[in-house]
Amino acid sequence: MIILTLRSWRLEMKILVMGDIHGQCPNIFNYIQKNQVDLIILTGDITHFGPEKLGEDILNEICIFDTLTLAIPGNCDQTYIYGEIESSNAINIHNKSLIIKNIGICGFGGSNTTPFNTPLEFAEIQIYSQLEKLMSEIENQEIRILVTHAPPWNTRADILSSGHHAGSESIRKIIEEYQPTLNVCGHIHESKAIDKIGDTFIINPGEFSEGFAGIIEIESKNGNVNISPELIQV
Repeated sequence: MIILTLRSWRLEMKILVMGDIHGQCPNIFNYIQKNQVDLIILTGDITHFGPEKLGEDILNEICIFDTLTLAIPGNCDQTYIYGEIESSNAINIHNKSLIIKNIGICGFGGSNTTPFNTPLEFAEIQIYSQLEKLMSEIENQEIRILVTHAPPWNTRADILSSGHHAGSESIRKIIEEYQPTLNVCGHIHESKAIDKIGDTFIINPGEFSEGFAGIIEIESKNGNVNISPELIQV
């Protein structure tokens, strides 16, 4: 578990969520410059099957504004992406948990199995067992954010153009059992959406290589925490 202590960190915040970058970052630098963003979360597919060093270069470009940036790999990243995230100025949260004040965040990259045999795929039983451990590490935090590349199964966030659902049954089961505040995901480009499972917001911001992203605003008023997710195009 990673515990960060940041003087400037506040409960009221704006989170920028990007997924499926696939090697391209259109207009993101202008957006970050013009808008106060407290945290950036990258939900995987930083590259499109490489090449080496591209992932590290992209992450360092995104981190140039000194905004705390958390990242996980996607199924289309090569296995060396783990080292590239670690070598960059972003924080790797794949199969890790992180706590900042009363906000717990955990992440798991790659995807459930696909017909395409992409580099980073995991069996459902592995996804479930790892996420069960991670969620238990942050269960006492006021806000809990689950970061996955794959979306949960049978939601608006995992519908293929064929109409079939392709998300992870294990991620859905974890959300049903632990009810995190947020699940931010990606993977299914055509299924950008905001949905809910119980009390958990599901946000698939869409393909960032096409300019789609998500904004999550968290506000604390009168002792209550309000979550406002929004899909945007930059």
